[in-house]
Amino acid sequence: MMKIFLLLVKRNIKLFFNDKGMFLTSLITPMILLVLYVTFLGNVYRDSFVQNFPPNIVRDKVIDGLVSGQLISSILAVSCITVAFCSNFLSVQDKALGNIKDLTISPVKPNVLSLSYYFASLVSTLIICLTALAVCLVYVAITGWYMNFSDVMLLILDVILLVLFGTILSSIINMFLSTLGQISAVGTIVSSVYGFICGAYMPLSSFPIGLQKVLSFLPGTYGTSLVREHSMRGALAAVEAEGLPQTHIDSVKDAMDCNIYFFGTEVTELTKFIILIITIVVLIGIYLLLNKFYKKKAR
Repeated sequence: MMKIFLLLVKRNIKLFFNDKGMFLTSLITPMILLVLYVTFLGNVYRDSFVQNFPPNIVRDKVIDGLVSGQLISSILAVSCITVAFCSNFLSVQDKALGNIKDLTISPVKPNVLSLSYYFASLVSTLIICLTALAVCLVYVAITGWYMNFSDVMLLILDVILLVLFGTILSSIINMFLSTLGQISAVGTIVSSVYGFICGAYMPLSSFPIGLQKVLSFLPGTYGTSLVREHSMRGALAAVEAEGLPQTHIDSVKDAMDCNIYFFGTEVTELTKFIILIITIVVLIGIYLLLNKFYKKKAR
């Protein structure tokens, strides 16, 4: 059974990377976001920091480090989810094109088939998102590097957790899709909406209080906060070393969502990790139960 599972995973990964449309869309998306953010939002972010800092206190290089940290955190927070949806569309495509019939008439258990799609999507998404992370780190090194080794390791962990979250979320949603039109619609919705509701495009602190409270229930919010915290922590420490008081640093963290609050209570870094991990485990359980339900229904 394990041999069949591995063969199916290999088959799905190979099909994904051979499909130039899905693969290139998934790979290019983070790069396009990086170019767009640098071109159109870099100066906006920089001006916002300059306006909030006392004049001639923080060096330009440190501000560049803050801007690059905010840029890559937004890109990674969105890409880990959108790429997961793109790579996981293979399961829907097989249903839409009728390829699933060839697999279901073979002696392959439905749960093995479903898990093969999940793990193949997980591997494919990790390859693309870790590559995107490497490109982002190169960009930070060029513009203003203030990260230490632990920051980089935590960023890698953040990406892995967000990919796990995005893959299992897309796996559950894709179970209810069966046409290419539905794939296109879901992809468009996720690409355009997720960045806003997770706080990647605009910090939650800029939203109305009521909306902030609603979005604080979404696990993606804490994933974005973790990425932002770890990508900007070194630059924020450099800002503090420039002589700014801790209260000023805390206000910047609040504004950038490095600090997240749940109904007025600050959520610690460990709690953010726990929320994300528990969400992943719960969604995996839901995915397995749904597969069991559909298996009985098919019988």
